[in-house]
Amino acid sequence: MIEKEVFGMSNGYKIFLFTLKNSKGMTVKLTNYSGAIVSILVPDKDGNFGDVVLGYDDLAGYEGGTSTQGALVGRYANRIANGKFSLNGKEIQLRCNEGTNCLHGGIIGFHKRVWTVDETTDNSVTFGYFSPDQEENFPGNVKVSCKYTLTEDNELKLEYKGKSDEDTILNLTNHSYFNIGGIHSGSVLGQIVQINADTYTPVDHNLIPTGEMAPVENTVFDFRQPKAIGRDLDQSDIIGYDHNFNLGEPHVMREAAVVYDPETGREMTVSTDKPAIQFYTAIGLQGEIGKDGMMMKIQTALCLESQYAPDSPNQPNFPSCVLKKDEEYNFTTIYKFGVRK
Repeated sequence: MIEKEVFGMSNGYKIFLFTLKNSKGMTVKLTNYSGAIVSILVPDKDGNFGDVVLGYDDLAGYEGGTSTQGALVGRYANRIANGKFSLNGKEIQLRCNEGTNCLHGGIIGFHKRVWTVDETTDNSVTFGYFSPDQEENFPGNVKVSCKYTLTEDNELKLEYKGKSDEDTILNLTNHSYFNIGGIHSGSVLGQIVQINADTYTPVDHNLIPTGEMAPVENTVFDFRQPKAIGRDLDQSDIIGYDHNFNLGEPHVMREAAVVYDPETGREMTVSTDKPAIQFYTAIGLQGEIGKDGMMMKIQTALCLESQYAPDSPNQPNFPSCVLKKDEEYNFTTIYKFGVRK
């Protein structure tokens, strides 16, 4: 079942809010402003439904927000060092928006754009965006889309597609902030996380990978067995996580991560055919006002962003994020929700 209502106006464009609901009661709200996930309602172990995605009450919140809540991110999710990379022997200088880094596509990334509504069905919505050549200085006219599908198995499936009329780089993700205990449940440090990765990418002081794929074994980054997010933080020099984990070769679907909340029994499993995933414990949330007037604070949510690794255009040891002319960019990420009794 799908419902459509007007969410507001942005830059002269009508913005819609879509509501998808399956027979089990799981409900997902989406908007074509930034292609964002606005809310996900799922049951806990007692059958009580709760919203597990942070965000805002209205369109103005998404327009003015600074933390990329729920949005589709591009052209290049995550960071590119110095905003530079070389492609086909030509150095390309992007627009930098995080010190010397280009983060999440530059000054006006896809998460601050109005997306088209390309298709709706009984259980899906497809958003599209056309990024012209040299937008934020990226090469090529690029058409991208993301199809959101809500299944009867309480899965939210995201199918990303893209095509360019010249060689370029492309790295799309969704930047939802999850708290599966419910958006008002506070810190996520007690939630249990498993990440099925043997290596991660160490970073420098600018959060740019050093180029190494380092073993997680005997480090604070070892989530191969389930553990509380905050368990090892007091033994480290980090306040939280904003790190990339390597999953393997692209286009191989795999279970990447599992999050479990002992209080509510809710569980979220993330599967993807992207080569990496960014684990972020919202260490940058500094008091934005979100839903119900709630102040969004550090460590009150987590992101699991399926992606190419940060700075991949400059890291020859990482899987290549180059999209060749007329080739299809095609990836899938699935968030599946359940409960443990």
